[in-house]
Amino acid sequence: MLADLRAFFIQLKRERGNQFMKRMYGLIVLLAGFLIFAFFYGGSSSEKTDASTKSKTIKTYKVGILQLMTQPALDQIHKGIVAGLKAEGFKVGTNLKIDYQNAQGDQSNLQTMSSKFANENDDLTVGIATPAAQALAKAANGKTPVILAGITDPVGGGLIKSNAVPGGNITGTSGESPLKSQLNLIKKILPKAKTLGIIYTTSDHGGTYNAKKMQKIAAAAGYTVKMYTISSTNDMQTVAEKMASEVQVVYAPQDNDVASAMKTLVSVTNKAKVPVFPAVDTMVKDGRVATLSVNQFNLGKTSGVIAGKVLKGKKTSTYPLTFITKGEMTVNTTEAKLLGIKLPASVLHEAKTKGEIFK
Repeated sequence: MLADLRAFFIQLKRERGNQFMKRMYGLIVLLAGFLIFAFFYGGSSSEKTDASTKSKTIKTYKVGILQLMTQPALDQIHKGIVAGLKAEGFKVGTNLKIDYQNAQGDQSNLQTMSSKFANENDDLTVGIATPAAQALAKAANGKTPVILAGITDPVGGGLIKSNAVPGGNITGTSGESPLKSQLNLIKKILPKAKTLGIIYTTSDHGGTYNAKKMQKIAAAAGYTVKMYTISSTNDMQTVAEKMASEVQVVYAPQDNDVASAMKTLVSVTNKAKVPVFPAVDTMVKDGRVATLSVNQFNLGKTSGVIAGKVLKGKKTSTYPLTFITKGEMTVNTTEAKLLGIKLPASVLHEAKTKGEIFK
């Protein structure tokens, strides 16, 4: 009896051991399968998650560009700004969104568009022409950075405290015309001309500033200077006719309304055989004789580079204004021939090698 009972317990122990081992084998197989699945599929999923996370961390900056009106010089500045931002690593469609607005010379549009930028919390805004920059500055109210793109006399325009230390949320470039060099060019091409007419817009701060500064320089050089003003492009025909009958040569400063009405001006002066020397290279292409001027695209590009550095953390308050005053020779040989003007060989050579010739 005892032997039978002992045999029974031995058999029971063996059966339980076999069941335990089967369960252990099953657990090991299940664990191995899980590890294999995690290795082949879990790693791939993790990599996708990491890539997705990285793509989501790329910040898209929003920049508002406000242009006063459509005219060749300002259009070139706009293109340069985009190129400058790209040079600093900010590319449209990748990490940059540009909201470009053109006020078409309307003051109410400037105010509305500037307020739009402020309400949408743009990371930064850029003003092309003094009125545009002034509207942006007012709307930003010392908060959003404002970059100046070729603004004449920004201190006098109430935009910054000083050129060396702007002191607020505004910095950028000033593209003041090389007036003395431009007057010397007029002397070289027309040595016998003694009466100089200067035309500008009364409401354009930059135009007024440049016109009056050139008036002093020309008077000191011995010219008889006559000043003519327009309040809008509608005045150009009448004022140009009067001016063409009283002067030997005309200087057109960096003035937005004058630039916009340049075709009207030239149509009048050409009839009177009075040459026009503009402040900006883009005006020469449209029918003026010649100029030594700041390249407007390069001016805009410098502003774009500054904008990029500010987006990266550079402080506008201590970022000195950048002045670009070196002129490039630009001539229009067709216009010169039309007016019976023989361009000096030195002027043509400089335009050919360092500037541009329009035919």
